[in-house]
Amino acid sequence: MLINQTQNVEAKTIDLDGVKDAKIRVLIADEQKAPNFHMREMIVAPGGHTPRHIHEWEHECYVIAGEGTMQTAEGPKPIKAGDFLFIEPSEDHQFQNTGSDDLRFLCLIPKPATCCCN
Repeated sequence: MLINQTQNVEAKTIDLDGVKDAKIRVLIADEQKAPNFHMREMIVAPGGHTPRHIHEWEHECYVIAGEGTMQTAEGPKPIKAGDFLFIEPSEDHQFQNTGSDDLRFLCLIPKPATCCCN
């Protein structure tokens, strides 16, 4: 069993095209011998965003803090702390921080999927 605190895991800058002022903490993954899912915390600074992208696997996300917009094929959808999201496989998406504080959310993906932000 693993019990830890997010602040004990280094937040690494996501250095990819289409990303602005975003970091990732890989909380549970291969290193912890997770057999089915990986859990990451994403931290998007005010005015920042993740890349707009599509992939073949689902995401389950939970917004911990802040507010922003989920960019979708149908247009922007507001998100805030306490919201949870199910992003279906092959669904176009991007997180944008529209608030004045960090937008923080947990993101779970199936193993062995890798995301643009790993």
